[in-house]
This record gives sequence, C-alpha cells and structure tokens, in this order.
Amino acid sequence: MTMQKALDQAMRHETSDAAMNSLIQQGVWMADEDTMTAAIHNVYCGIMADHEHPDEKDREQARQMIAAIGQHMGSGASAAATE
Repeated sequence: MTMQKALDQAMRHETSDAAMNSLIQQGVWMADEDTMTAAIHNVYCGIMADHEHPDEKDREQARQMIAAIGQHMGSGASAAATE
C-alpha cells in the first residue's frame, strides 16, 4: 500500500488515536527530528557509544534522513528546510 493510500484510509477514522493505529498497522510510522535523532543514536551508536545521549552528529544525521525520506516521498524537502 502506498503512503498516500495509507493516509487516506487513516483519515477516515473518527479519532486521532484510531488514525495513528491504522497507520502503524500498515507499517507507516511518523517521527519528528527528536525521535529520529534518538533512533539514530540507538542504532548507530548503540551501547558501545562514547556518549550517553544523542549528540549534534546524531541530530544532523536525523535531519539528513528526514530530508531524504521527504525527497523519496515527492515532497522535495531538503536538509536546509529542516534547520
């Protein structure tokens, strides 16, 4: 199912919780810069990291990932737009 079809189907629900559950069931997740930063830190730095919390490098990687996802979705988002 495409992102647009999943969103269209989710928007038919009466509550935002039901809409989010619909998206998640279809494998569509939403993340903001903070969530993406934490996820990147967990995946790429892991338990062997020399720092406990996400740092600016993790945040920049999150911005780049969000921009890349936006470009593949056709939004034309760029890294500069997320700064």
